[in-house]
Formats: sequence, structure tokens, C-alpha cells
Amino acid sequence: MGVQLCDFDMNALQAALEEQRCARELTWVALTGEINEPFRGTPSIPISVTTLRSMHAKRSVTSAVVLQVLRWLGRTPESFCTGRQSAPLLGETLPKGGPCRILRFDTAAMHAALNAERGRRGMTWKQVAKEMPGFTEKMLTNLATGPLIGFPRVMMIPQWLGLPAANFVRERSR
Repeated sequence: MGVQLCDFDMNALQAALEEQRCARELTWVALTGEINEPFRGTPSIPISVTTLRSMHAKRSVTSAVVLQVLRWLGRTPESFCTGRQSAPLLGETLPKGGPCRILRFDTAAMHAALNAERGRRGMTWKQVAKEMPGFTEKMLTNLATGPLIGFPRVMMIPQWLGLPAANFVRERSR
């Protein structure tokens, strides 16, 4: 394996969310309302209280949910990577977003970057997948068509590329 990949810690994210919820004296309903504010005026389905309360117990959480939580916390995805050995990279800050703008990963851009790096390293998709726990060759090649991708798995990709996750986050209206 060429790069030491760190796991995204969903329990730490949940703890940070709970800490801020309590510090701001918010109920779960009020917290959810604040996190969902960017969804107002969009056709997207808002995040539920149950989803926020149970993120840490799930194997995978839709990246759109986690990105909105990270934006609300004012934290980067990398700040929740366990065992991270490197200093924070420039450009890790997520886009601020505006009204009616939801953060989403641009999976087609992820695929393009992976494909370019794969070619540079002279690797097959199968070899790349072996270096990224939880991914198969097909999962990586399917990124080109823009499927949703979940946390914690998604964080393997920018780490393998040596880039901040924010490089692949876009503001969208849905």
C-alpha cells in the first residue's frame, strides 16, 4: 500500500455534534432545523432527527447528510480521520454554501482524479481497489456516472489521492 489511509470516525462526529447541540442548548428538533436550513426552497428531502441521532450506529451514512453536519459544525472531513499523521492540508475547508445550496460530492470529478492518478501510477482499477478498504473495482469505476457515496468509505478516495475532500465538494440546489 502506497499511502497510509485513516478511517473517518463516525463516533467522533456524533460526539462533536452532541457537544455542540448541548453547548448551544438546542433540542434535536431545533438542531435538525438548523442543519436543514440550506434545504429550504430545494426539492431535496430534509435530514430527519432520527438520521442525525443514529449516524454513529450505521455502517454508511449518505455523504450529503455528513457534509451538512460538517458545515454546521464548521469542521473539515479530515478533522475526523483517526490516526491521521499529517498536518492539515491547505484547502480542506468545505464551501460555505448559501441559501438553497446543499453540499454534495462530485463523484464524477472523484472518478476523473482517480483515473488520472491510477494511470500515473500504472495501476489497474483492481489494484487501486485493493489499496482502498471497502471498495471494489466496480464501485470505483461507477463513480464516473455520479452515484451517491457514503461516509465513512468516501474518505478513502481523497486520502489515496493526497487531496483534501473539499476538492470534490460542490454546492448544489438539490
